Amino acid sequence: MRVCPTVCALRSARSLLSGSAAPRCDLWRLHLNKTCPYSTSNEQAPQYSMLRHLTSKIKATGPISVAEYMREVLTNPVSGYYVKNDMLGAEGDFITSPEISQIFGELLGIWCISEWMAAGRPKTLQLVEFGPGRGSLASDILRVFSQLKTVLSGAAVSVHLVEVSPKLSQVQAQCLTGDQSEVATSEDDPAYRSGITSNGLPISWYRTISDVPKGFSIFLAHEFFDALPIHKFQKTEKGWREVMVDIDPDAVDKLRFVLLPSPTLASAALIQANEKRQHVEVCPDGGIVVQHLANRIAEQGGAALIADYGHDGTKTDTFRGFRGHKLHDVLADPGAADLTADVDFSYLRQVAANMVACKGPVSQRVFLKNMGIDTRLQVLLRNCTDPSTRAQLIQGYDMLVNPQKMGERFQFFTLLHHSRLATPEEGEGMKRRRGPAPLPVAGFSELRLK
Repeated sequence: MRVCPTVCALRSARSLLSGSAAPRCDLWRLHLNKTCPYSTSNEQAPQYSMLRHLTSKIKATGPISVAEYMREVLTNPVSGYYVKNDMLGAEGDFITSPEISQIFGELLGIWCISEWMAAGRPKTLQLVEFGPGRGSLASDILRVFSQLKTVLSGAAVSVHLVEVSPKLSQVQAQCLTGDQSEVATSEDDPAYRSGITSNGLPISWYRTISDVPKGFSIFLAHEFFDALPIHKFQKTEKGWREVMVDIDPDAVDKLRFVLLPSPTLASAALIQANEKRQHVEVCPDGGIVVQHLANRIAEQGGAALIADYGHDGTKTDTFRGFRGHKLHDVLADPGAADLTADVDFSYLRQVAANMVACKGPVSQRVFLKNMGIDTRLQVLLRNCTDPSTRAQLIQGYDMLVNPQKMGERFQFFTLLHHSRLATPEEGEGMKRRRGPAPLPVAGFSELRLK
């Protein structure tokens, strides 16, 4: 890709491209085949508690939507999966790209700086990440920021993490600040935790995007949207009907899917008139987040990069569970497994409407190769003599870009301010002419490094 400011930044960052660093632990195999041991006493209790809670709710109000089921199972403040569990890494239920290879985060750090430079180097740069996991992605990005500090000189850089899990916020704080963070003493403070990162940047934690301060921001959402609650709908001879969760009449301690005989408010409001599929999943919470992002970008400037399992309006039934790195029945042992559904990027594009410009989705393989992952891998290999480390680098690379692994399953999608893709005009009156073409967006077209 020909991005002049980005190339300048990369040239001034040869310490990054020519340096070596240790790869992630050999976690990629765990992503495929490691199971997670569960005890039979203390860790089983929350599952039964959640099942009792759900069956009581259904008995009182009738079948619940899949969205309500996901919301309760994942984020219930007492026994929700994200509240009670450490779900990441080798002993959790899934491993994300930043946990597999440092190169992933490094390239996203370059993307953030590229978009900041393409916007004219604003004096403020807020890095905002949704659902930061263990903090691995932010850590890799901040290492790039530190190595490119001469490029970022003059900008007030700050870090803002949107995280609902108290446990994970503690893990993130330890990763990014060591012991240089503290919990807010007042509930009126929009940031419930704040501190200073290891490279001296202010960092804060929030429960919602609306609490994040206004200003030019680069928003990152990596495997965030796929965990937001979805509604499921089935087309019938009588029109669209919503799929609900009910108690199995043959086993009171089990749940089942049922199809409501009449329309719901959701089926009337969320299905598009031109929908051709027979089964549809819609994530209104994701739509709300994208609307908020689009408004922020339109008013304050910036960009959003969304990376997730997803499709462009082609898939139907993608709702699934993961436990111990294996597929798990979504209705079995609620609260014991992660629940997820592929992101429908066509829906996000439609929700963003004309507020911002959208590009993508493109596959993770295409995005990372456009960002120069092959070049970065070769640099690391040239500076690495340890056979085990070299093998881990190659294996991590393969996991990220191999079409049979994560390369095609994950998609990248971006929201940009309209001015980012506009071709400016120069001169006055009759002498006005079109200026130079806007800079291509890194990752969504080829980055050419010389």
